[in-house]
Amino acid sequence: MPHVSYRLLELSWCLYPPVLCALFRCSIRINMATSASSQLSKVVKRQYMELPQGDKVQVMYIWIDGTGEGLRCKTRTLDSEPKSIEDLPEWNFDGSSTYQSEGSNSDMYLIPSAMFRDPFRKDPNKLEMNPIVRRFLKCSIRINMATSASSQLSKVVKRQYMELPQGDKVQVMYIWIDGTGEGLRCKTRTLDSEPKSIEDLPEWNFDGSSTYQSEGSNSDMYLIPSAMFRDPFRKDPNKLVLCEVLKYNRKPAETNHRLTCKKVMQMVAEQSSWFGMEQEYTILGTDGHPFGWPSNGFPGPQGPYYCGVGADKAYGRDIVEAHYRACLYAGVNICGTNAEVMPAQWEFQVGPCEGITMGDHLWVARFILHRVCEDFGVVASFDPKPIPGNWNGAGCHTNFSTKEMREEGGLKCIEECIEKLAKRHDYHIRAYDPKGGLDNARRLTGRHETSNIHEFSAGVANRGASIRIPRSVGQEKKGYFEDRRPSANCDPYSVTEALIRTCLLNEDGDEPVDY
Repeated sequence: MPHVSYRLLELSWCLYPPVLCALFRCSIRINMATSASSQLSKVVKRQYMELPQGDKVQVMYIWIDGTGEGLRCKTRTLDSEPKSIEDLPEWNFDGSSTYQSEGSNSDMYLIPSAMFRDPFRKDPNKLEMNPIVRRFLKCSIRINMATSASSQLSKVVKRQYMELPQGDKVQVMYIWIDGTGEGLRCKTRTLDSEPKSIEDLPEWNFDGSSTYQSEGSNSDMYLIPSAMFRDPFRKDPNKLVLCEVLKYNRKPAETNHRLTCKKVMQMVAEQSSWFGMEQEYTILGTDGHPFGWPSNGFPGPQGPYYCGVGADKAYGRDIVEAHYRACLYAGVNICGTNAEVMPAQWEFQVGPCEGITMGDHLWVARFILHRVCEDFGVVASFDPKPIPGNWNGAGCHTNFSTKEMREEGGLKCIEECIEKLAKRHDYHIRAYDPKGGLDNARRLTGRHETSNIHEFSAGVANRGASIRIPRSVGQEKKGYFEDRRPSANCDPYSVTEALIRTCLLNEDGDEPVDY
């Protein structure tokens, strides 16, 4: 066959040399296998990347992984622009996901060594290179990702309307948690002037029978403004407002855990409780298929994806960058982000936040993520185990400290808290996912960097334990501990409230005390 083809080509060349010359010069490969990420709208990404980020600076830490040739990266937020290497803090990462350590002893350190301007996020953001004191896997790409119909609408057409002046009016989007305990709802109203505080915002109502929160015969429910943020979608002076939900009788809705959380936080306010939550999530197509995964089959095994860089390792970075910038604009205390162990899985971190603000900021960060994904036509899933089998689940690791823990000798206080948590394991499991532990049972199997849901464990630098004490904390004898049990779809109000009740209010029963 090749011989015949060449003879035909030779004959054709003789007959039509000008035409064939043109074809040979202009021929290209049309159906090139490109990553799913390249199909995401750059117009949508640009509208987020153009948002001002205030005084915050994003610094991407880069290092060589255990293969000796692969690169990894993750980003953290700093409060000011670093002028030299000395201005950059050390950081850590999970070496068990980069071929550099085992899961039972996985904390490794990033030591800033060289700093560069960031050509992706632009000034004042930085790229920072770190030295570090086995296998490279490729995966196939799914091109025809199922995206929403909304993502096909022209963003250029939308922009011409969004640039119209709105006069003195202000649009305020009210956000609340629905009857599932994990879903978010929103609706918008117009105010005559810009609200400067929560007190300037009126209560509102909604139909609870359409949000799994009431019956149709008695469906009026109330939205009580609780936390206000700048709106990264409509921009200033418009606002996002997180609300508590009250029933017709002015009692809290069943999924309104903010009320009791705020009460216990006020009871221990003098102890200055800080939280930081690591929110993992998975990007899916609208058909529920993981973003960038092959249509039939699976990508290569886990290993190269955690903090990975490259089209065959990082699926959906445009979404992550857009979300990060939108959170900075809104005033959410987002402090970092990185690709996770499973392809199409990512994580962002919020904190440190004191008291009730932890739940407020994480819920609004989730809302912003859902809205950003809506613009890109994909879905952000907080399912604790979105893909069964040999794939990591998704959690919301929660870091906790008090003033006493952060002071000299604070490790003793940390160890006392861990002893209290060990005696109340079942209570915390029920509080750590909206289905009372059923969702987490799919994730906490003792595999894939998780503990066993039926057993309590703790250890230094051990990512297979219920409670991890970071290596730096063990060495310095002060700091914080990480509770690795909360699921990705947990209610942060319930998680932080449970930690306060057990660790600081010394509750030890199977049920929370009614104060």
